[in-house]
Amino acid sequence: MRRRCALVAGAVLAALTTTSAAAPPEEGPGPEAARQQGTITNGGDPLGGAEVRLYRAGDGWDDPATVLGTARSAPNGRFEIGYHRPSDPESVLYVVAEADPAGDGYRAQGRDPVRLTAVLPASRRSRVVVNERTTVATAFSMAQFMEGAHIAGPRPGPRNAALTSRNLADARTGGIARVLAAPPNGDRTSTLRTFNSLANLLASCAGPDSCERLFRLARAQGQPPARDTLQAALNIARAPGHRAGALFRASRTQRVFTPELESAPDAWTLALSYVGTGRELDGPGNVAFDADGNAWIINNYEFGADPRETVCGAEQVVKFTPDGRNAPGSPFGGGGVYGAGYGVTFDPRGDLWVGNFGFQGRGCEKDQGLLSRSVSQFSPAGLPLSPRAGWRVGGIDRPQGTVADRSGTVWLANCGNDTVTRIPGGDPRDAENIDPGSELLDTPFDIAVDTEGRAWVTGNRTSNVLALAPDGTPVASVEGGGIDAPMGIASDSLGNVWVANSGIIQPPCGDISIEDFLESVLDPRPEASVTMVDAQGRTPDSPFENGGLYIPWGIAVDGADNVWVANFGGQRLAHLCGADASSCPPGHRTGDPISPAGTGYTSDALVRNTGVQIDPSGNVWLANNWQTRPRLTNPGGHEMVVFVGLAEPVETPLVGPPQRS
Repeated sequence: MRRRCALVAGAVLAALTTTSAAAPPEEGPGPEAARQQGTITNGGDPLGGAEVRLYRAGDGWDDPATVLGTARSAPNGRFEIGYHRPSDPESVLYVVAEADPAGDGYRAQGRDPVRLTAVLPASRRSRVVVNERTTVATAFSMAQFMEGAHIAGPRPGPRNAALTSRNLADARTGGIARVLAAPPNGDRTSTLRTFNSLANLLASCAGPDSCERLFRLARAQGQPPARDTLQAALNIARAPGHRAGALFRASRTQRVFTPELESAPDAWTLALSYVGTGRELDGPGNVAFDADGNAWIINNYEFGADPRETVCGAEQVVKFTPDGRNAPGSPFGGGGVYGAGYGVTFDPRGDLWVGNFGFQGRGCEKDQGLLSRSVSQFSPAGLPLSPRAGWRVGGIDRPQGTVADRSGTVWLANCGNDTVTRIPGGDPRDAENIDPGSELLDTPFDIAVDTEGRAWVTGNRTSNVLALAPDGTPVASVEGGGIDAPMGIASDSLGNVWVANSGIIQPPCGDISIEDFLESVLDPRPEASVTMVDAQGRTPDSPFENGGLYIPWGIAVDGADNVWVANFGGQRLAHLCGADASSCPPGHRTGDPISPAGTGYTSDALVRNTGVQIDPSGNVWLANNWQTRPRLTNPGGHEMVVFVGLAEPVETPLVGPPQRS
């Protein structure tokens, strides 16, 4: 891919050598002289004689990683490196250890079979244990920023990825991190067992006869075998569905880390569940990321642990840090927020806008009709800028999709009255209502802004996409290409828009009740697909299918213009090749499934998902919106589920088409 080629060049062919590949060690006094101590283990045993390097990650594609110091591990695996701390306290520091347990034979072939790594703990004075668990954690979290032993990328990508790495492995002990070990993760999902199986897979290289098998199975498509254990882990993280069964069998040759998987996964993905304080999320509908990669999440319902007890609409917006912790000051209330659905966006100023759909559980006695006709606005600090009742302007009625364009105009799809609200420059005083007529737009659901500034609106009941000029004038209606009961829509950087065709969903707007909606989604699996519409309104002869599509709802495009789809059924994430097939695995064409064709990337952490978005570290976030078998008093799910390191990073906040970070 373009980004990875640039990184290899910036690191001076770092992946091909083990000496002088990175920038030279930093000279001169730093803020403080320091020593990093630790232990290297391989297959559960100390690894002596390993060459150990301490790196500072680069802060951009053209800023290669820097070696801060080196050492060689003692027979008991211990090492100590003296160095000067970087002047930036937020620098990402990590250790890479290289050794050859098979002797000089692999060295003669230019290979280092065992290469292990760990991101240092937040407390720089902690000792570290570098092993297979810390290597898997680093490889998956840094999958979009690492080549060879070198990590580099623009802020906040690698820095946030380091936080995610610490949610998987505890580098102080080489064990499982607290987030992965405890609910809602731990024994509640298969992620912990998958993580241990991946570590066992790398541990298979502890024996001199096992490396070749691992390297062959972890070969990147169209490339030679992996050259070391770290490269094997990176290859698996970037193509998790490739040879999944064979890799599982190889993982069973070493049983160092437990508990582990008992059967092969459809793909080697790691999905973490985040709940903040555990009393905030109920029916999360969508998420938007600010410039620092913090996640701002909207909820359908006020939190209630018991699905049998009625809940009313959520009156707050939740902010998570990039690693899923509750951010200071969160949740944020006021400004008219009530029962937000799918609509949340940042504008170019950094203000947050939330469409208030008015969701509430059956039995809530609040006036839903009154509370579902506004949009709320918050400052970057979470202060409400809209009045207590929200901005009730431009004919807003049960808004869903809510997006801002690069001029600062805010667009809302009014599911309740078949119109679109346009707020030029984000000034509610200038708001206008656009009514193209129900024959052109019936039950609008979502909006995406293309490279020309046009707003494309999905019409759920008209099974079309309506294009509006930047001034709001309707300019085209597209009905071909298999568009069928569309929900989400997303634009790419090449001028195309991508439509998620549910094939069956009828949003609870107008004369469709929540009971009607529930009945439709509990029916057997419908035909599901995705349609690409180009800048001229043209579509393929038939839509794109497979990849695990099952009641598609949300859709997002990553920094390489590939496509990700959240499904309201099937507990899966779908991944399709985008319009630029050069960024896809060899042999893939536009629309082909990259995720396993029959299943997608499944996870038992998922329930019914609506929103899907990509963060600046390449993590894919999904909103666990409804329970699999919901009670209408409180049907909401309670988690955000994050697939670690799967996608090309996106610059945030996302305003208009995605840009590679």
